[in-house]
Amino acid sequence: MAASSFHGLAQANGRSEFRPKQPKPEKRDESELLTVPDGWKEPAFSKEDNPRGLLEESSFATLFPKYREAYLKECWPLVQKALNEHHVNATLDLIEGSMTVCTTKKTFDPYIIIRARDLIKLLARSVSFEQAVRILQDDVACDIIKIGSLVRNKERFVKRRQRLIGPKGSTLKALELLTNCYIMVQGNTVSVIGPFSGLKETLMIKRELAKDSELRSQSWERFLPQFKHKNVNKRKEPKKKTVKKEYTPFPPPQPESQIDKELASGEYFLKASQKKRQKMEAIKAKQAEALSKRQEERNKAFIPPKEKPVVKPKEASTENKIDVAAIKEKIKKAKNKKLGALSAEEVKLKMEADEKKKKKK
Repeated sequence: MAASSFHGLAQANGRSEFRPKQPKPEKRDESELLTVPDGWKEPAFSKEDNPRGLLEESSFATLFPKYREAYLKECWPLVQKALNEHHVNATLDLIEGSMTVCTTKKTFDPYIIIRARDLIKLLARSVSFEQAVRILQDDVACDIIKIGSLVRNKERFVKRRQRLIGPKGSTLKALELLTNCYIMVQGNTVSVIGPFSGLKETLMIKRELAKDSELRSQSWERFLPQFKHKNVNKRKEPKKKTVKKEYTPFPPPQPESQIDKELASGEYFLKASQKKRQKMEAIKAKQAEALSKRQEERNKAFIPPKEKPVVKPKEASTENKIDVAAIKEKIKKAKNKKLGALSAEEVKLKMEADEKKKKKK
């Protein structure tokens, strides 16, 4: 029994020696596995992929600010045309200030309603139609980043947003070149439209330098722009500037009290009745002055305005005088004379001619 077991073990060991070893899988980075190879394109989603269409109707709505109303009214026919190609209906409600997109019975792409929702969101965030319509493509994505809640202080938020844009939009342009994306900073949001791998793209300078075989192995720091650090803390100047007085070791003179003023004017030695009489006289003088001013303002309404001097009409020159009597006679003759009627002399001549003709016959 022991011999047979030993013989079995020997045969097992012999088989294990001649068994071929399986190759171990190579370790790869996860980033390499997730990257899409260059030149590969996902096939377009057609009606053949989903011939029966969608079971339920889906819809999304978003509000837009008042200042976007004029632009949306202008470009809305283009939006409807672009969405009708994918069998999606779009409605613009100017009373409520909202945009709505919904699928139809002919819609076959289930993800197109999400892209239509992103389209109206981008239009509401001041993105132009030419850029927003790119979201309907399969290889384009978008994101609306809220930056308003990142900083509590409003002044600091405005400064940081300006830093994102940069002087004359240079920082924003550099970000667009870096990511191959369109970036729009509006209010408290940043809208980004571009490919999925936009953040992995490099600067345009790097692409140009990579084409040269000699510069591939060299350092490119000399080609990059170098900016000086300007961390100057600009303090806000106050509206009212207080001028500091010259230092003197002596204290300022003590202000006069009410008793000192009365002693200087002599009122301190007057009796109470005399003081009262002086106050009443001062009050009466003020009242009389106010009354006279009020009366002057009332009398202004009764002052007649200055009349303009009367300009005498110029006499007509004797050379260009019109003969009125002659004109009247002409008008009378024209009234008496019927249109197409002959004069009395012409009638007599005509009658004589007719009589001569009858006699000859």
